[in-house]
Amino acid sequence: MRLGVCYYPEHWPEERWAADAAAMRDLGIEIVRIAEFAWARMEPEQGRLEFDWLDRAIGALASAGLKVVLGTPTVAPPAWMVRADPDILPVDAEGRRRNFGGRRHYCPNNPRYRAHSARVVTALAERYGRDDRVAGWQVDNEFGGGSTGRCYCETCVAAFGDWLRRRYGTLDGPGGLNEAWATVFWSQTYTAWGQIGAPILQLNQPNPSHALDYRRFSSDSIASFATDQVAILRHLAPGKWVTTNLMGLFADLDHYDLAAPFDFVTWDSYPTGNLERWEAACYGDEPRPSAARPYAPDAGDPYVTGLAHELTRGLLARPFWVMEQQAGHINWGRMNPTPREGTVRLWTWHDLAAGADTCVYFRWRACLFAQEQYHSGLLHHDGTPDLGHSEVASLATDRPSMARVAAAPGRARTALLFSYDDLWALELQPHRAGFSYLRLVFAWYRAAARLGIAVDVVPASRRQRRATAQRPLADYAVIVAPSLHLADADDVAALEAWAAAGGRLLVGVRSGFKTPSNRVVEAPLPGALRGLAGATVTAWQGMPPGAAYALAPGGHGLAHEHGGDAAGGVFVGAEATVWAEALAPDATTDVLAHYADGPYRGTAAATRHGVGAGSVTYLGVHPTIETAASLLAEAAAAAGVERLAPAAETLPDGLLAIRRGDEAVLLNFRDEPCRAVVGGVAVAVGPRSVEVVTLA
Repeated sequence: MRLGVCYYPEHWPEERWAADAAAMRDLGIEIVRIAEFAWARMEPEQGRLEFDWLDRAIGALASAGLKVVLGTPTVAPPAWMVRADPDILPVDAEGRRRNFGGRRHYCPNNPRYRAHSARVVTALAERYGRDDRVAGWQVDNEFGGGSTGRCYCETCVAAFGDWLRRRYGTLDGPGGLNEAWATVFWSQTYTAWGQIGAPILQLNQPNPSHALDYRRFSSDSIASFATDQVAILRHLAPGKWVTTNLMGLFADLDHYDLAAPFDFVTWDSYPTGNLERWEAACYGDEPRPSAARPYAPDAGDPYVTGLAHELTRGLLARPFWVMEQQAGHINWGRMNPTPREGTVRLWTWHDLAAGADTCVYFRWRACLFAQEQYHSGLLHHDGTPDLGHSEVASLATDRPSMARVAAAPGRARTALLFSYDDLWALELQPHRAGFSYLRLVFAWYRAAARLGIAVDVVPASRRQRRATAQRPLADYAVIVAPSLHLADADDVAALEAWAAAGGRLLVGVRSGFKTPSNRVVEAPLPGALRGLAGATVTAWQGMPPGAAYALAPGGHGLAHEHGGDAAGGVFVGAEATVWAEALAPDATTDVLAHYADGPYRGTAAATRHGVGAGSVTYLGVHPTIETAASLLAEAAAAAGVERLAPAAETLPDGLLAIRRGDEAVLLNFRDEPCRAVVGGVAVAVGPRSVEVVTLA
């Protein structure tokens, strides 16, 4: 595994550069990312490009044997540009033009900004595209961050109209926009394309079809902006890889579409801050606070970080980088604890075990000024080593085992389907506070992690699977679809063919409820999945916090009671919380569980339907980790999928076990030692520590 660091030579006196570079080399650093925020230094006024300082900075780093990742600086347009053309600034959801002075202050559709960006990227690529000191390129920085994933300016509204014309072709008639959006409701019918605005500032909530399409359009706009830069770099920097840094579970962009033109993707891992960002979406109203969970308070949540790793690796189905790895306290969280000894090493090993082949720490030295003064680096503000520095130094003894693990990639036989369209549609109409698509996905991922079952997070869309060169579905024995909410007929047909060939499909609540244009289907629920599930959803509800309906195995004569026996003890003592659906099974469909009380008493809550040589399990309740783990364990056993946890057990909460070749990497995020049997081997792992064991 290669180690790197983020460095900002423009922040420090030039006479320090060579000493910093030598110190990086001595620490074991090989890669240095620079320049992603340096547009004003590169081009102090329009057309006056100054790269001499960058030449010297690259030279100082290269003289120490370091390779450079060169960032395109388009995330931070300079003041002279904004002053000359304020229309490049984005407009937010409140209709306000945002100001200069931060970052990401641009509209991705503004043609003049696109021209400025193309000019500076072209100049950089002409100067450094064939420079052997530059290993590769990072395009922009954290696309969409800071609520900049959607701009609502006049330029974007006009571009949205063009996007809609390409998507629908016509306003009226079958397949037209008015039909797709059901604009007959509340007299929203459009008679001209120019009448369609942005879905903001309505007196009531916007039409959900309109709002969903604007999210799609906005994501496509940023993907187009990124693709333009990639094209320039492909032409002028042949043979160099091109990437960008994403933000894990950040949900404002469709990262499958955004990732498609890159050689690989990276993400920025800040475990303490990202837990704050994503805890509510992942855990909802499960018992809180997070302190009740047994993880070390300075280590973040291993499952939240783990899902972000898996999602990033799955965007292009290949190894990824962590382009910014937290190495101390951050500045943007609510509490910002300092990680204790062992934690940065733990995070680095987690990166590697999950499929990262490079870890780049943020940042080399803590900044003396501006917005990030309180963000730590590997060095303190005064240049002396901080805790992160000693943690990275300690990895020297780990490097042989890290190299061995990196050379033995994992290969999952279980797929977890993911869809940003479904995420957005449920975000627009959750129908129950605390219900989120991410929470559904997280429940299944956390169950897989507790079982020690390797998963790939795979796009639910067949189009996106092709565009991102994913493994064929035939490679997987088990597929989990947390919710196929906007069920596409072609995607459902692909799953049906896969199941008929012997696959085991687990499908979650609210599947098949909507068309791809975000209208409720006219057919019985679960819509396009009705035949695949072999059951009909006859009633459904969002349940208040604290409410629970008891579940019991089998169907009390509703269908084939042996189906409950086949599911073992999955539903013994189980309850429905958050969301519940009443199911009416077909005559050939087994009932795995029924409601033992509540308004759906006696009706089916979970079913299994044979499809060719395989089966489809429909879970009509929001999964708890216990239910998800039991169903997943049963499917894995039937399909011959390996699990590292012992039979009828899960791994201790907070202990991850990730297989790489003949070994398993064990990561203990708890504050106390942890003992477990993993892959038939009894192991002990210290607090906030790592062990690599050879499996039996």
